[in-house]
Amino acid sequence: MSSSPQRRLHLNAFLMAIGHHEAAWRLPESDANANLDIKHYISLAQTAERGKFDSVFLADSPVLFSNPERRPSGKLEPTIILTAISAATEKIGLIATASTSYNEPYNLARRFASLDFVSGGRAGWNIVTTAGADAAQNFGLDDTPAHRSRYERAAEFVEVSTKLWDSWEDDAIVADKEVAIHADSAKVHVIEHEGRFFKVRGPLNVPRSPQGYPLLVQAGSSEDGKDFAARYSEAIFTAQPTLDEGKAFYADVKDRVAKLGRDPEQVLILPGIVPVIGDTEEEARELEAELERLISPEYARKQLAQRFNLEPEQLPLDEQLPEDLPSEDEIEGAKSRYTLIVDLARREKLTVRQLIGRLGGGRGHRTFAGTPLQVADTIEYWFRNGAADGFNIMPAVLPSGLEKFVDSVVPILQERGLFRTDYTETTLRGHYGLPRPANQFAVEKDSTLVSAQ
Repeated sequence: MSSSPQRRLHLNAFLMAIGHHEAAWRLPESDANANLDIKHYISLAQTAERGKFDSVFLADSPVLFSNPERRPSGKLEPTIILTAISAATEKIGLIATASTSYNEPYNLARRFASLDFVSGGRAGWNIVTTAGADAAQNFGLDDTPAHRSRYERAAEFVEVSTKLWDSWEDDAIVADKEVAIHADSAKVHVIEHEGRFFKVRGPLNVPRSPQGYPLLVQAGSSEDGKDFAARYSEAIFTAQPTLDEGKAFYADVKDRVAKLGRDPEQVLILPGIVPVIGDTEEEARELEAELERLISPEYARKQLAQRFNLEPEQLPLDEQLPEDLPSEDEIEGAKSRYTLIVDLARREKLTVRQLIGRLGGGRGHRTFAGTPLQVADTIEYWFRNGAADGFNIMPAVLPSGLEKFVDSVVPILQERGLFRTDYTETTLRGHYGLPRPANQFAVEKDSTLVSAQ
């Protein structure tokens, strides 16, 4: 009897401009303007591809996210960056964040279908429900829509998008020059969607793309977020600072997936990890300490106070968090991250200054300073103990942190048989071992058809 193939890790490189640590730009070797340099992003993606990563990922938000006086804040539109990257790489997947709160399904479906064509089937969409009054006010709203409402809109948004991606059947284009027919009009469908949030006729003006539709990724870990992920997501980026929390999240989401009749093995969970790597443990600790010294505590305290709906003066730097913080139910934006930060501070009895230091590198994700062997051991332990299908690698400093991971950690994982030594697939879905979705209209032949012109 043949044995089943060995389970393999999935690795995604989360590219955060100059690095995930907020003070990375202040290091002597950092290019403080790399966040606006397309060559920087192309080089990072090529490094990740050299390491045989499944994908690279660019986060996004339709708002100036931080004080431009304190750190590089300019952010190029991610699908444009990924389009440039696609021309300079061959295999690595390309995932971008796009908000369901401040986009429309038709434009976004067209954008990602186009990226999938341009890249030869390597596109992925990280689905977010943007929180924060600053973002809302950029789109004519006074404040953030309610948490539950944002997720309801997101669910309908995804349903409309998948209908649009399916509005052309796979074999709709015949390109028959002899009879002068380019596409079979009976296989191009209007969708006639009319719901609570959207009214969209369709069809999309882009045929069905190489992957059918992009890999669907989600990063929310609230109750609403986990329900949404279980129903729609194929990969989940999550922040889990401890093994026990990671195992609990993993089991919870996989159980929700199974109860919805989906295959839990086709919903991959990738916690974030911020590795600070040195040839020795002492070297790694020195880099970690140097980054913490470069944090501006007053600016970081202001950011933390905004998350808690407090004034900075209510968070003395050398005291622990106040006991009377708002409850999660009183927070409308990023509920899961709020809870994660409070739990971290309470569990480890951190002062505000210490908490700022812990959050400076990973914003609540697991941070780890150590040697390549120690980083590989941590990854393997989580992977083998029911906490992860892979990892969202979030280097504290870029490009050096990614280069160090590719050159020193990846070979260890490969030697252990945990990670690929070369690509065997050409699409992002192929890298993640996920099937190409069936076209819903190819089955539902009673749908309204586009009339022949």
